[in-house]
Order: sequence, then C-alpha cells, then structure tokens
Amino acid sequence: MLTLFHAPRSRSTRFIWLLEELGAPCEIRKVDVYRAVSNTGARDPANPHPHGQVPALTDDGVLITESAAIALYLTDKFPAAGLGPTVGDPLRGPYLSWLAYYAGVLEPAVTNLWKQRQDDQDKAQYQTMDERLRATLEASPWLLGERFSAADILFVSLLQFARQMLPPHKAYDEWLARANARPALARALAKDDA
Repeated sequence: MLTLFHAPRSRSTRFIWLLEELGAPCEIRKVDVYRAVSNTGARDPANPHPHGQVPALTDDGVLITESAAIALYLTDKFPAAGLGPTVGDPLRGPYLSWLAYYAGVLEPAVTNLWKQRQDDQDKAQYQTMDERLRATLEASPWLLGERFSAADILFVSLLQFARQMLPPHKAYDEWLARANARPALARALAKDDA
C-alpha cells in the first residue's frame, strides 16, 4: 500500500497530481512540516521523512524521499500509465536526465536566485539553465517532445508556485497553461487540502 506524507500547498502536492495521472491508489496522510510550519522546532512524529519535510512516500513500509526519486519510483511502479519511459525506451535516458536536472540544476539555481545569493558563476548557470529549458520547450510541448511525463510535473510545479523564478518567456507560460489544463491536476488540487 502506498502512503504519501503530505503538507497542503507544498512540494508534496505535485505527487498527488502524479498519483492522479498514474491512477495509483494511495493513502494521503497530512503531516506538519517540522520547523517550516510550526516554527517550534518540534518534529511531527507521524512524518517519516528524515528531515521532517515532504514529500515522503512509503510502499509497504519502504520509505522513498526526494522528489526525483519518488517520481522515478512511481513511474517505474506504474509503467502502463506511460508517465516515465521504461528501460529500453529511447526516451528513458532523457527522462532520467531531466529528473536529475531538476534536482541538481533547476532547484539550486532557483533557490540561489530566490535567496539573492547568486555569484557570477550562479548567474551563468541560471542563464544556461534558462536557455536549455526554453529551447526545449520552444521545440516541443513537453520535456520529452510530444510525451507528457513526471519530469514535466516536477518542473511545472515550480512554475505553479513561483512563476517569477523563471524569466518571462512565452514558452514557459504556454507549458504552464498546458499542464494546468490537465484533468488529473484539477482532481489533485481538490484533494490537496481535503
């Protein structure tokens, strides 16, 4: 049995969306995000994440944390939904690359921008990231071309939360609009704070 440990309007919301896209049965358990929500420093004992954050997912007692890992785990567990190319699919390499790029490039670049701690190297990395992402989306509707994937969910969820963290490009706005029109997202948002 899958259990998603969730805090409303947080990074775990994107996994309600992914689970809806996958058609995967899952229990959603609300937890407090330690320090960020309560500011008490007390940790929610119901939250299994080692840092007291979300998302955290368990599958029959096995804990999976970190967004890219959870996305890969779920798309591998439910391959019939087609949201993550399987081993042998020519898009598997690009899919894995985009998941890693989200965690290793986009998140740090956007965090440095948000916290206003960009040095010249950080600014150059942000510009390179913007150019790569924009060029990809100007050439195709999704990160994997015509195929929507869990990688799109990770990236788009950042835009849903903080559109200003990426430059004002038509390609980003259209990507966000396509993703926001997905019925699974509407179902997920209805469950976010239910």
